[in-house]
Amino acid sequence: MQNKILKSITIIIPLLLFSSRNLLAQEKDKEINLINIAATQRMLSQRIAKDYLYVHKNIAMSKTEKELQVSLKNFFDSHSTLVHSIKNEEIKNLLAFVELSSNDFNQTIHKSFTLDNAQLILDLSESMLEGSQYIVDSLKSSIKKEGSNIIEIAGKQRMLAQRIAKYYIAYQTGIKDENTVRSMKQTVIEFNENLNILLSHKKNTPIIRKKINEVNKLWKIVHKFYNNIEKGGLPLIVFNTTDKITKKMNEITQLYLSLHE
Repeated sequence: MQNKILKSITIIIPLLLFSSRNLLAQEKDKEINLINIAATQRMLSQRIAKDYLYVHKNIAMSKTEKELQVSLKNFFDSHSTLVHSIKNEEIKNLLAFVELSSNDFNQTIHKSFTLDNAQLILDLSESMLEGSQYIVDSLKSSIKKEGSNIIEIAGKQRMLAQRIAKYYIAYQTGIKDENTVRSMKQTVIEFNENLNILLSHKKNTPIIRKKINEVNKLWKIVHKFYNNIEKGGLPLIVFNTTDKITKKMNEITQLYLSLHE
């Protein structure tokens, strides 16, 4: 009888340990997914401001109007997912603030276009970005999963590409202050630094390496256009190339996510 009990224990304990590890792994995967959602919110905060300004410059109207509406819907849908998935009270307070800013944004885009409203849109997009970044950092600090840092860097590139286009068109719209030029050039520097980190990452698979090299090849050509913000004259090229980079970086981010599942 005692031998049977001992035998049962030796079977049950490994099963319990496996089950416990499996649950912890699932919880970490859920948190990684929430980080990616919050990171995508950073990108959307920049894209919707960019689209708003492009619409009012009458550039690629059919594309920018559609992208603005889709991006707004995606932002609010993802916000709802974060609100219902996150229990941490501090993060929930930040989510409430981001919601206020996004509601103000949604109201402002339906008002008559003025430079004051355009500046308000820029300010609100910065608040939404800051709140989303804080949420990413808070979620990230709660896990120590391998690969979370490289996933976050790849995901941030999506936002930086849209941020570049936002400041480029803001300058062409008439917001020609020192902050616009400085923010644009700092964003170009940060994107370049992150790209070098991704290019040298030791665990890149052949497909990841191929896609990052595609971004790098495009970046080497177009970043010179972005730095010429004060010269201007290339808003459509900037719009299309930053959208292309964002799409490619999203594919790379998804590949990093799959790699570390």
